Amino acid sequence: MKKILLSFAVIAALTVTSCKEKTQEEMGEATEAMADEAGAAVDSAAATVDSAAGAAGDAMENAADHAADAAKDAAAAGAEKVEEAAKDVKEAVKK
Repeated sequence: MKKILLSFAVIAALTVTSCKEKTQEEMGEATEAMADEAGAAVDSAAATVDSAAGAAGDAMENAADHAADAAKDAAAAGAEKVEEAAKDVKEAVKK
């Protein structure tokens, strides 16, 4: 009877130890999986930030180009008006 009880105790101890090892292995696997997912999320976020930064840079460049073109057009229109006014003044002086 004593040997049977000791056998059950040994079997129970092995079962608990075996479960602990299995649980530790599962925890290790879960930790690795979470680390991989976190790394993938960081990589994805970095790619998104790079893409957004590139798009913002392109938008700013386009806006600057449009502003420069508008300034040139405004300067040309202003110069034409000044020339017309100067012609009108010359004609008025001649009369």
